[in-house]
Amino acid sequence: MPEELRLRGRLFLDAEIHVLTGLHIGGAGGKVAIGGVDSPVIRDPITDEPILPGSSLKGKMRSLLERWGGYEPNHAIDRARIHVCKTEERYRDCPVCHIFGVPGELPFAYPTRLVVRDAFLTYGSREVLRRADTDLPFTEVKWEAAIDRVTSAAVPRQIERVPAGAVFRAPRIRASDASDEAHGALMVYHIYLPRDLEWFAHVVEAMGLVEDDYLGGYGSRGSGQVAFRRLRLGHKIASPGTPYPEDIAWLGDPSPDLTEFRRQLPELLGQIRRLLSSG
Repeated sequence: MPEELRLRGRLFLDAEIHVLTGLHIGGAGGKVAIGGVDSPVIRDPITDEPILPGSSLKGKMRSLLERWGGYEPNHAIDRARIHVCKTEERYRDCPVCHIFGVPGELPFAYPTRLVVRDAFLTYGSREVLRRADTDLPFTEVKWEAAIDRVTSAAVPRQIERVPAGAVFRAPRIRASDASDEAHGALMVYHIYLPRDLEWFAHVVEAMGLVEDDYLGGYGSRGSGQVAFRRLRLGHKIASPGTPYPEDIAWLGDPSPDLTEFRRQLPELLGQIRRLLSSG
């Protein structure tokens, strides 16, 4: 890591994640397997509500961005392979490694730029699913069958999914304030170097790749289509020697969808650039 490291500011990207087709992000099977579901979803152990882990979204964004950019999958993590720059020269110009991180033992690595929070059902979705006649609390069970190629026998299996229409969002950061402004952000992006602001566009690009692909499991069979809606960008930027800002400064009104947000992004980043220059 470089000897001098100064955090120049943070960007905050908030968005709702709308489930367009049933979403399956798997969890531990012990508790739900008693009811006969072969592949349960991950749930909050306190509320028993399904959650959308930040690690699932961040991992999918990285995977798709690596494939889109043709990055070499040269580093093994258990049975998975990802791209990691092995030299400082390559790392210096690699947005993937800066945004999503590299192993900490590499001597030339800066901290990971992107943090992706866990997302939870919105109040409206929670109430709709609570009243709905679903197979399990807040979820549906989809039956599928594997066909034996020799005997043609069908082997049925049950897949638990969050139903289409559910909406996930990052939680409030101030419990005493129920307003929209009290919400935190789905993603937090750290700015250390001037080039980090330029690379933020790759985060938004990766979100578009997710929309055109799928999130979670069984995507090739229809599950996991999602859309990002009500997106907005905010910041916490202060001059050196001044206190860290308490509140996020949001820029403009939320964009209705990712297409509109990408159209507005150059102007939004221009505002951030001017703030950084003045500091």
